[in-house]
Amino acid sequence: MSHEFDPWRSMTTAADVVAMSHATPERLAAAQARRLTALLAAARRAPLHAARLAALPDDAPLADLPAMDKALLMARFDDALTEGDVDLASARAFVRDPARVGWPMNGRYAVWESSGSSGNPGLFVHDPAALAVYDALEALRPGWTDPRASWMGVAPGARMAFVGAIDGHFASFASVQRLRRLNPWMAPMLRSFSILQPLPDLLAQLDAWQPTRLATYPTAAALLASCQRQGLMRLRLSQLMTGGETLGAAQREAIASAFGCPVRNSYGASEFLTIAAECAHEALHVNADWVILEAVDAGLQPVPEGELSHTTLLTNLANHVQPLLRYDLGDRVRFVPGRCACGSRLPVIEVEGRQDDALHLRGARGQWVTLLPMALSTVLEDEAGVFDFQLCQHDARTLVLRLGAGEQADCWARCSEVLRRYAMQQGADALRLRHDPDTPPQRGRSGKVQRVVAHAGIKPGSAERPLRRRRGAAG
Repeated sequence: MSHEFDPWRSMTTAADVVAMSHATPERLAAAQARRLTALLAAARRAPLHAARLAALPDDAPLADLPAMDKALLMARFDDALTEGDVDLASARAFVRDPARVGWPMNGRYAVWESSGSSGNPGLFVHDPAALAVYDALEALRPGWTDPRASWMGVAPGARMAFVGAIDGHFASFASVQRLRRLNPWMAPMLRSFSILQPLPDLLAQLDAWQPTRLATYPTAAALLASCQRQGLMRLRLSQLMTGGETLGAAQREAIASAFGCPVRNSYGASEFLTIAAECAHEALHVNADWVILEAVDAGLQPVPEGELSHTTLLTNLANHVQPLLRYDLGDRVRFVPGRCACGSRLPVIEVEGRQDDALHLRGARGQWVTLLPMALSTVLEDEAGVFDFQLCQHDARTLVLRLGAGEQADCWARCSEVLRRYAMQQGADALRLRHDPDTPPQRGRSGKVQRVVAHAGIKPGSAERPLRRRRGAAG
């Protein structure tokens, strides 16, 4: 455990992941029980967990353990760690340095920052053993019945593009950077592109590089698919992978049709990188040998199989440095009864996570401009420093911002400035912004605040003007 990457640990973990991919429910349950025992033993070294578990016997069932959430984790950050060579101050200093994205803290730990989608950003520390598990799951688990489905399954001439937020220590981008660093031979095949840049620049860069595989958020994939259909770029993809937001059936079909390739979805978080991965039958299989998900009601009691939960509790069986025991993710899940046709015995879930909308606005010349929800959220978080907000579309040129009670009263000016600047960069230079101080952000069906809400009656029409590419924008 003294180094970030151990080849022997990596190989043995990968072999275990392969062996367990078609394990019986009994073998999965045994693996969960064994790993939960080890996790609880480690957790008792952390003052927070030692106090919370003191009254429970060592063999107490998981349901008897107290639940936890991000607010508790961040309020007691140092007390929730089992090792003394990392603390909140050093973790915050680490993620403030963009040059260290993809590098280990103290030569050992990955530190990822959450997007703050529930109004409370978090920092998550992962030890080398957990990283070996995530690596193996990312490389091997999606390929049960379709070898093309593995993000890290490479072939001669492959080029893999990640399109997302690349200005912070976010789990997906940091993992891409770590992969490039640990595998120099792969670095020329793997590039990241910012969704915050003007769309014509992004299109030009992707078109110039011509990736064969692309990973991004569903709303970004849908926008790129629209541009592909309009002839604004001509990618020849063998696969497109999505994550970070809810992928709807119609959205999947439109993306797959535009690019002429399979679309594979995954479910992950800063708390556990790959919670579930999709097989060739478009079923999300939980990596239940390394993570335990509990679908619970508002009272944190289990809901029947097939019923949509109020929230979901996660127990990360891989990470011992920052134990997460019955951690409230805030997402709603449904465990699907029966066995998947792909042959895997790993449980199948359906997820209702983020439900944010892409916004279609009119520019000063009357053209339609699309603003992606992940980009808008990142701009408000990183540049304005707000996390509890809701941005609602009022009409084709007007957005209304609602701020949570925990945000500073004077942050409206910062929000207005950064949103106007970003909208102008994208071509929506006729944007009008309003502040609604009397209405708090409203929670949607997912249990989280829908942070970016489009106007249902506004759709780009047939008169939409094509975007012109900027000269010299190719990367």
